[in-house]
Amino acid sequence: MSTRSKSVPVPAGGGAATVPLAVLLRREVVSEKTAAERPELQVGLFSQAKKGEDYTFLKPDCERLPGVPSSSFSAFGLFDGHNGNGAAIYTKENLLSNILTAIPADLNREDWLAALPRAMVAAFVKTDKDFQTKARSSGTTVTFVIIDGLFITVASVGDSRCVLEAEGSIYHLSADHRFDASKEEVDRVTESGGDVGRLNVVGGAEIGPLRCWPGGLCLSRSIGDQDVGQFIVPVPYVKQVKLSTAGGRLIISSDGVWDVLTAEVAFNCSRTLPPEAAAEQIVKEAVQQKGLRDDTTCIVVDILPDKANLTMPYTKKQPGMGVFKNMFRKKTPSDSSSHTDREYMDPDIVEEIFEDGCAFLSKRLDSEYPVRNMFKLFICAICQVELKPSQGISVHEDSSQPGNLRRWDGPFLCQGCQEKKEAMEGKRRSRDSSSRNSGSSE
Repeated sequence: MSTRSKSVPVPAGGGAATVPLAVLLRREVVSEKTAAERPELQVGLFSQAKKGEDYTFLKPDCERLPGVPSSSFSAFGLFDGHNGNGAAIYTKENLLSNILTAIPADLNREDWLAALPRAMVAAFVKTDKDFQTKARSSGTTVTFVIIDGLFITVASVGDSRCVLEAEGSIYHLSADHRFDASKEEVDRVTESGGDVGRLNVVGGAEIGPLRCWPGGLCLSRSIGDQDVGQFIVPVPYVKQVKLSTAGGRLIISSDGVWDVLTAEVAFNCSRTLPPEAAAEQIVKEAVQQKGLRDDTTCIVVDILPDKANLTMPYTKKQPGMGVFKNMFRKKTPSDSSSHTDREYMDPDIVEEIFEDGCAFLSKRLDSEYPVRNMFKLFICAICQVELKPSQGISVHEDSSQPGNLRRWDGPFLCQGCQEKKEAMEGKRRSRDSSSRNSGSSE
C-alpha cells in the first residue's frame, strides 16, 4: 500500500530536492515536542597532569541530522591513556563518528535512542579494531556520555567512572573493569587464554592488584592494548536512564579521582559550586589527600531543569515509549506488577531504560524485534561495510548459547570482524603468555 504526499515546490533554478509537506509538518511537531524537554547544560572541566595521557571530548552541540535542530544531542568523553597517548587520541577523534555511522540516519528520535546502546558497542569494537592496525602497545579507558534531552546513555571500558546525582540520590552509570572488581571478568579472560595474577617478587610473594599477563594490565576491558592480548576486550558496559524534569549533575572522572574519593565525597565537596569550579574542587580534593600520583581529570555536567516544564501536568506515557522501555530494561521481579501501574509511575524519578555489561558480541549485537529491523541485514554490524548474502558470518556462528538462536540468523559480520570476535573469545591466540615479572601497564 502506498500513499501520496504534497510537496513544497522548488523555485526555478534551485538545485534542492522537493520535501514532502507531511515531512515538514512532522519535523515541526517533533521539533516543538523535543524542544520542550531539552534542558540547559552547563559544563566544567579541570585536570592536573602527571603523565599527560588523559584526554577529554566536550561537544555540547551535536546534530545527528545536520540542519535539523530536533536531532540535537550532546556528547562528552574521558579517555585515560596508558603506555602512551596514541589510543586515547585516536579514540577521542573517531569514536563519536563511529557511533553515528552505526545508526541508520533516517530513524526518528525514539528509535535513535533505542538503537544507541547497540551502536555504541559496535563503535567501541570498530574503534579498537581500527586502532590496532596503527599501534600495539598503547591503550585507553573510555567513558563516553550522550545526552539527548532528559535521556543519558553512557558506555564505558576501564576504570574511569560516570556518576549521577539526581533527586537526592546517586546513580552509578558506568562499571569498573578492574580484575580486582570482578571474578566474572577474571574467569572470562582466563578461559580465553589469559593469565591473571599478582606481580611476583623475589621469594615468591605476590603483591599489588590482579593483572593480566603478559603486560601487567590491571584492566579487563579497554581500547588498544594489543600487546597484552585480544581478551582485553573493548566491549563496553552501557547504561541508559531518563531524568525527571528536576535535572541532575554528572561527574565524569578518571581513576585519579576515584582512587581517593567516593562518589558521595565528590558530590558533597562540590555541590554548591558551578560546574567549572566544581570540577576544580573535586580534582584538588583528590590531589590534596594523596598527592598527584596520576593524571587526574574531572568533567562536571549540570543538567538544569526547565522551569516551564516543572509546572506542566504529567501525562500518560505513549504506548511506543512503553514498548521501548520494556524491551530494553533488565527484567526484575517487580516487572510482574500491572502494566497500568507502570504507565502512571511518578515522573519525579530517574528511570532506568537499559543496562548491559556482557562481554560477548553475540549477545550484545543481537536485538529483539522491532529494533533489529532498524539495522540493515547485509551490513557488517561492527564496521558497517556492505556484505553480499554469501559473505556475511552470523554473530551466532559456533554459538553454544541456549535458546532459539541459529547460526544463519543475523546480525552478520565481515570476515575481518569475525576474526576480531574470535580473537576476543580466545579462539585465535594472539600471543603466548609470558612471565609475571615484567613491568606493569596501568
